[in-house]
Amino acid sequence: MKLIKLDAIDSTNDFLKGISVHPETVNFTVVTAEMQTRGKGQMGQKWESEAGRNLIMSVLLKDVFKDINELFHLNIVFSLAVIDALESYRVPELSIKWPNDIMSYNKKIGGILIENSIKSDGSIESIIGLGLNVNQNNFIDLPKATSLSLVCEVEFDRDLLLQLIIDKFKQKIVYWKEKEFQFWKDYTHLLFKKGIPMPFADEKESYFMGIIQGVSDIGKLQVLLEDDTIAEFDIKEIQMLY
Repeated sequence: MKLIKLDAIDSTNDFLKGISVHPETVNFTVVTAEMQTRGKGQMGQKWESEAGRNLIMSVLLKDVFKDINELFHLNIVFSLAVIDALESYRVPELSIKWPNDIMSYNKKIGGILIENSIKSDGSIESIIGLGLNVNQNNFIDLPKATSLSLVCEVEFDRDLLLQLIIDKFKQKIVYWKEKEFQFWKDYTHLLFKKGIPMPFADEKESYFMGIIQGVSDIGKLQVLLEDDTIAEFDIKEIQMLY
């Protein structure tokens, strides 16, 4: 693992994207920052993080998944790597809120943002960003957020946690082809609120009840509706209300 540590940056994803063109920026190059001034979440939402208390990182993956229709596999592999690492610390009640929020109980402890680009030679480059609330204790105006230290009542070594996440990620990449079915099964089992009747809102802010069943091959959320049909939704088309 090649590690680049920064004190402050606008976005670790953007920084890594900028240096990825250099030949010395190899697979699994990781960028971390103590503070991020323009951190990004899903659909352009801002990611807030207290300086020096959390894990803010991005990792580069070049040309591992060859097919654009396989890109959601990367969400599965990385989400499971984070979960595996946190389970090593006995973080309780972990789950994955589709498509890639990491939860403990009913609160968010981390978020993943994956940005993919297809190069002129057809190769696929992915920048995987992770914001993980580690030792932050103050979440004013964020009632649905928490941190590892609050949940586990201990301080965490962020460097050791980073190394463990990358180690788990590398392992799962190596074993993806062999264990694809099991990884899909594990991801589906970990889905937040799976099998529980839940209220949702669609993109037109119409409300309905549904039950999460799983995720499609290309990453759409599968929801059982009240008329016993299963509908598939993209990230911009549905919001879970909890």
